[in-house]
Amino acid sequence: MGLIEMEFERDSNPVDLVEQVASLNDWAFERTGDEITMTVTGMWADYDVSMSWMEDFEALHLACAFDLKVPESRMAETVKLLSQINEQLLIGHFDLWTQEGAVMFRQTL
Repeated sequence: MGLIEMEFERDSNPVDLVEQVASLNDWAFERTGDEITMTVTGMWADYDVSMSWMEDFEALHLACAFDLKVPESRMAETVKLLSQINEQLLIGHFDLWTQEGAVMFRQTL
């Protein structure tokens, strides 16, 4: 039997494990089906983290917004800096949400 012919069944949703980690760390979180959002307090900033399980692709998507607002006057140089950072990354990437002025890291596993 070839690998393509095999079917795999997942015993649990990966977001279940993320929920357990959030609970153990006393992070504020909200779970809706295959998605969990949480706020994690870091040393220098708070992080708004969202993880969602996409069953069709068997992919776990992570999005992390930083407690950082980029002023309109600094948008262009911020985009340039994020582009230079992204060139160095093996996985994931940084985005700038221009409407909110928020920097976000995104990765899918």
